[in-house]
Amino acid sequence: MAASAVPGYSPGFKKPPAMLRLKRKRLRSSEPPAAAAPPPCGAAPRAPPALARRNPFSSLDNAPRAGGTPQPRVRDRRPPADASPSAAPFWQLLEPVSEGKPARRAEPSERTDIPALTNDLHLPVAVPEVPSSPRHEFPADWSLKTRLLFMSSHPFTWAEHLKAQEEAQGFAQHCRATETNLPQSIQEPKLSTELRCAFQQSLVYWLHPSLPWLQLFPRIGADRKIAGKASPWSQDEALQQVLMSDWSVSFTSLYNLLKAKLCPYFYVCTYQFTVLFRAAGLAGSDVITAVISPTTRGLREAMRNEGIEFSLPLVEENRTRKRKSSEVSLETEVANSLEVGNSMENGEELAPSDDDDESFSWLEEMGVQDKVKKPDAISIKLRKEKHEVRMDHKPESLALVKGTNTFTLLNFLINCKSLVAVAGPQAGLPPTLLSPVAFRGGTMQTLKARSINAKARVHLAYEDIFSLEIVGPIMPHSLHSLTMLLRVAQRGAFSAALHTHEPTAVFNTNLDNASPASNKEPTGKDIPRCGLQPEAWDQLSQCPTLGKSAIRFLEMKDYTYTWKS
Repeated sequence: MAASAVPGYSPGFKKPPAMLRLKRKRLRSSEPPAAAAPPPCGAAPRAPPALARRNPFSSLDNAPRAGGTPQPRVRDRRPPADASPSAAPFWQLLEPVSEGKPARRAEPSERTDIPALTNDLHLPVAVPEVPSSPRHEFPADWSLKTRLLFMSSHPFTWAEHLKAQEEAQGFAQHCRATETNLPQSIQEPKLSTELRCAFQQSLVYWLHPSLPWLQLFPRIGADRKIAGKASPWSQDEALQQVLMSDWSVSFTSLYNLLKAKLCPYFYVCTYQFTVLFRAAGLAGSDVITAVISPTTRGLREAMRNEGIEFSLPLVEENRTRKRKSSEVSLETEVANSLEVGNSMENGEELAPSDDDDESFSWLEEMGVQDKVKKPDAISIKLRKEKHEVRMDHKPESLALVKGTNTFTLLNFLINCKSLVAVAGPQAGLPPTLLSPVAFRGGTMQTLKARSINAKARVHLAYEDIFSLEIVGPIMPHSLHSLTMLLRVAQRGAFSAALHTHEPTAVFNTNLDNASPASNKEPTGKDIPRCGLQPEAWDQLSQCPTLGKSAIRFLEMKDYTYTWKS
C-alpha cells in the first residue's frame, strides 16, 4: 500500500477505504487453498466480497466494483506523498463514476496540462458573448481602462529601457501632435528609434490635480486606497478653497480648448460619478456633448433646477422598446403597455392598481373622509419618484447634455457643493481631470509599462509567451495608438485583456443624435489641432456601437481584429 511505504506511518491513521482494502487482502492471503472448494453441507455459504455492505466513508471511486471490474490502485489516482496537492487534476474529484464504467485513470497529458490550467485561472473570466467577425478596425471604446495586458509570441524588447533621447523625442512628438508614420512591418523592432519614440508618445496624458502620493484614478470606490495618506486639506477650509479655485481654472481651460476643437475630449472623475465631455464631430454628434454616469435623483433634480436640459438615452430606449412590444401583445396587454410607455421618464412605472384607489376606502366606511385630508398629491409625487430612486447608481441613469447646455453644466459643476466629499478619505479633494492634451494647470504624466517574459506549457512542450502590461488611466486614444504600434511591431498577431473602469462602460451608448453627414464634417485641418492621430480621429468620430458594455478582450490575427465585449 501507498501508506505503508511512508516511514513512521502508523496503521491506526489509515483512511477507512484503505483500511478495508488492507483487511480484505489479509483475509485472502491467510485463507488455505481449499477455501475455494464448495462449503460442506449445512454450513452457511460465505458471501462474496463484492456483495459486502458498502462503506459509508468511502467515495464512489473507492467503492468495491461488481462483476470483476478491476479496482484502480490508489497510487494511480493520488499524487505522491511528497508532491504538491495541485499535481493531480482536480476534476477527477468532481467527476462521478457510473457503475458500468470503470474509474477513469489520470492520463499523462492531463497531468502535463496542469501549469497551463493554473495560468488560465489568472486570466479574465471568459465572456459568454460570441466574438465579433474579423475586421480591420475595432469599434471606439469610450470607457476608461485601468490596465491592459498584451500577449504575443514575439518579444516586446522594443518597449524596454528607452534611451533618454528617445524619451525626450516622444514627449516632444506628443506636445507637437506629430503624426506617426510607420511602415507596415519592422524586421527589428528593438532597433527602430521611430517605433520606440512613438511608444513613449502614446503613453503620455495630462492630469489635474497632481498629488504624487495619492492615486487620483479611479475615484469611485477609492476610499480604501486613499485612507491613511496625508491629506492636510481635509480639515483646512482655506486650503480647500485654494484647491477648488485652482481646479475651476483648469476645468474652464479644458472646456475652452474643447470648444475651440483644440482638445478632443476630457474626463471629470468625482468620488460619485464621472463626466465625459466630447468635442463636436466625435461619437457621431455635430455638437458638444457631455455624458454623466452614474447619476442620482438628487443630482438630476439639481440639474433641472439650474435649467440644464438633459435626456436619459437608455430610459428612452427602454420606453421605445416597450411601446413596440405592446403593439404585438393582446388587447388587454396593449392598454396596460401603452400606459407604461406614456408614464414616467423611465417607462417602467406600472398603471395605478386598485389598491391605490381603495387605500382610503376605509375612511369612507368610518365616515371621516371629510375630516382627514387625503395625501393624493404627495402619494402621486412619491410614486413618480420611486422608479427614479430605483435606477440611481445604475447604467440606466446615464444623463446626456448637448450643445450650449454643456456650458451651463460647466458652471453647475464648478458651484456644486456635492462635487467634493465632505467626509471620509476624499474629503476636500477636488475631482480628477484627465485629458489627452495639455491644459492650464495640468501635469504631464505617463502610463506605467513593463514587459514580462514567461513560459507556458502547450501540450507536451514549453513555449515562450511575451506580455506587455500597461497600467494607469488609459483613455480611448491611448488604446488605439498602442494597438497601431503593436500591429507593426508584433507582425499583426497579438491579444489583449482589457480591464475597464465599470462606471464608464456605459459611455459607449449610442446617443442617436447625429445627422447623416455629421461623421464627415471634421476636415483634415481639424485633426492635428485636436492632438489626435488621423486614424484615432476616424475611429472616435463614428457612432458608438458597444452599448452599455465595453471591450474586454481584443485579438489580432493576420492583421484583422476580433473582440469580445
